[in-house]
Amino acid sequence: MDNLPLLLLVEDDPIIRTSLASALEDGGYRLIEAANGTEAIEAIDSGKQFSGVVTDIQIGAGVDGWEIGRHARHRYPQVAVVYMTGDSAADWSAEGVPNSMLLQKPFATAQMITAVSTLLNVADVSLAPSKPAIE
Repeated sequence: MDNLPLLLLVEDDPIIRTSLASALEDGGYRLIEAANGTEAIEAIDSGKQFSGVVTDIQIGAGVDGWEIGRHARHRYPQVAVVYMTGDSAADWSAEGVPNSMLLQKPFATAQMITAVSTLLNVADVSLAPSKPAIE
């Protein structure tokens, strides 16, 4: 079980967070949950090796999802970042980290699982050793 990818799930609505957590766990991921930006930053800074971050953009006062994505990517350059939003999609190109994905609410949980697994697969490929050229 410890070899499953560890994700940070950041969502301020407890009902939505519980639903997403259940779907991600069923999809084969381990989770740490955060209800706000402060909890998310503390989790990122805890030294745990996150494979991905799934974060809502608007999570109350203080640190928003954009900043969580930037902080996670600074700490873990290969971390997969999936943003969720109901109203901030237009800001993604300016605020989101490179090679991230954005899901517009409402979305099916299967879309979230696909986004996370796609980004994790891309990260795995980019970290793989290069094959020597055949001459």
